[in-house]
Amino acid sequence: MENFVVSARKYRPATFDTVVGQEHITTTLQNAIKTNHLASAFLFCGPRGVGKTTCARILAKTINCQNLTAEGEACDTCESCVSFNQSASFNIHELDAASNNSVEDIRNLIDQVRYPPQSGKYKIYIIDEVHMLSSAAFNAFLKTLEEPPSYAIFILATTEKHKILPTILSRCQIFDFNRIQPQHIATHLAKIAEKEGITAESEALDLIAQKADGGLRDALSMFDLNVTFATDRIIRYKEVLDNLHILDYDYYFKLTDLLLAGNLPQSLLTIDEILRKGFDGHQFVVGLCRHFRDLLVCKDAATVQLLQVTENVRRQYLDQSARAPMSFLLSALSLGGQCDMNYKQAKDQRLHIELWQMKLANLRNLLNWESLPELPLNGSPHGDRPTGNQPVDEKKNASRPASEQPSARSGSQLTESQPLTSEPVNQYQAEKTVSNTNGALPNGAVHRNGTAATVLAPTGVSTTPPKPPIPPPTRPANSRLRPTVPLVSSAAQAAVATTEEVVVAAPVRVDKPFSFDDLQDAWSTFARLRKQQNDITSEQVVLNRELTLNGTTVHLTLDNTLQVDFLTELKPDLLGYLRKELQNSQIQIEHKVVIQEVKKMIYSSLDKFNYMAEKNPALHELRRVLNLEVDY
Repeated sequence: MENFVVSARKYRPATFDTVVGQEHITTTLQNAIKTNHLASAFLFCGPRGVGKTTCARILAKTINCQNLTAEGEACDTCESCVSFNQSASFNIHELDAASNNSVEDIRNLIDQVRYPPQSGKYKIYIIDEVHMLSSAAFNAFLKTLEEPPSYAIFILATTEKHKILPTILSRCQIFDFNRIQPQHIATHLAKIAEKEGITAESEALDLIAQKADGGLRDALSMFDLNVTFATDRIIRYKEVLDNLHILDYDYYFKLTDLLLAGNLPQSLLTIDEILRKGFDGHQFVVGLCRHFRDLLVCKDAATVQLLQVTENVRRQYLDQSARAPMSFLLSALSLGGQCDMNYKQAKDQRLHIELWQMKLANLRNLLNWESLPELPLNGSPHGDRPTGNQPVDEKKNASRPASEQPSARSGSQLTESQPLTSEPVNQYQAEKTVSNTNGALPNGAVHRNGTAATVLAPTGVSTTPPKPPIPPPTRPANSRLRPTVPLVSSAAQAAVATTEEVVVAAPVRVDKPFSFDDLQDAWSTFARLRKQQNDITSEQVVLNRELTLNGTTVHLTLDNTLQVDFLTELKPDLLGYLRKELQNSQIQIEHKVVIQEVKKMIYSSLDKFNYMAEKNPALHELRRVLNLEVDY
């Protein structure tokens, strides 16, 4: 029976042109061999399974080849190449630093360097996993590495460059190996499958390439595993999913569509299906966040290259990215980061994931998605139009004839472009755009018809045109208050543009003065409501600080930076509440930190002596005269 050889060894590259995905390394080494500009020491560093040791062996073999080809490759026929292929070369020595990491091992290596090669031009020493050498071994190796004999070349390989001493790094020519791209791995696996007479679906090879995470050796090991499983020598996509226990991309795409549609029940059922199949919940959270990140980079043509997937999956990402609003992706990534950080500390981890999905499904109601296409509640990208307060596809309405535009109400058609906020905002004027079919104009309205304009003002009202409206103040991103001024939809503007326009100037809300007692009452009410909602001791400590009022600015003194953090988190909600209750938009909150001095406790005998000596300095003189020592 013929012995089985794993693909990672059977198809290990023997020449530079067969190395996969490291062209920047192989080209440089070939040019150095052609021009005879070889360094005395090389350092190959990079992730596992990307070809560091393989390139070191190819370089050692090519350097001593007696009949180099025009491309700078070994001939495989000369005495040196044949002895190397048979693992019988006396000029190439390979040392595993993981098991030979002591000073004595390095000293033995240095003793061998003293002897020149009996045949050939160079003696090459390959030291694998060089970061495992001890500090003493590194120091013993320094002098030889800096000034080796002319016939000695050292090739060091490591996966952890940061563990190597800087003095070693400065004596080496460093080559950084990259992770191999998934498409390169998939192409290489397809060639091997063809040589082995194995039929493989392209999606299955793409999946193995993605799972390998840039390591060709890992990809070949997974390839062998799936070949062993396939008794008919056919590698299928579904079988690869089961063998490697991979969460399919389809789950991420399906779940994202459900969240975009606001379909929470189906989202929870999908998560239940994923967890029942045995997938780790934390890995699912990380994978979905990665999916949102990939959708985000697809938003711009310049960043699509950051998407390291195969071409088939890339097209799916581009399609879903076009349907996912930027506001949803940014919010989903922010909430996903919090879920990732808090997952390990959560006692009910499944509930933690479901709460995250509930927040994501509710984003459709919280955010104004003007560019969101029609998404029905069943999660499919096509279907009936949304109803209620869901966003409407404005591009389709704009393209319809005027006679087919949806009507707002019977009788007088009223379209509110920007309703007044219930919060008092200083110097903020909102506008109402009204389309009146009867042609009647309310008092104080401006009628525009072509280029002519007529101002109809009520008695006692100035006809001076109002100043342009000041946009409402924006809230911080971490505020829990929902916005009260919705954005104006482009569909509403397009519908009103075809009819007469009437602009009614809203009255300016004047800030009301308030007293210190009013401030304290509103502050205490907010603290009580906050305690009922979320009883956190540190928040209550901040809210129960002594207040001072200077104009419309509230001042309070805190003890430490931890209290400052709690105040910063509370500030958006607190300011919004105070401004609404006191009807004054100029209210501000300022703080200062005064660190209280901690009285030092007296414990030891020395502390007691020093305390008494501060009150009576004669004790120091008594101690000196009598040559006494304090008992510690």
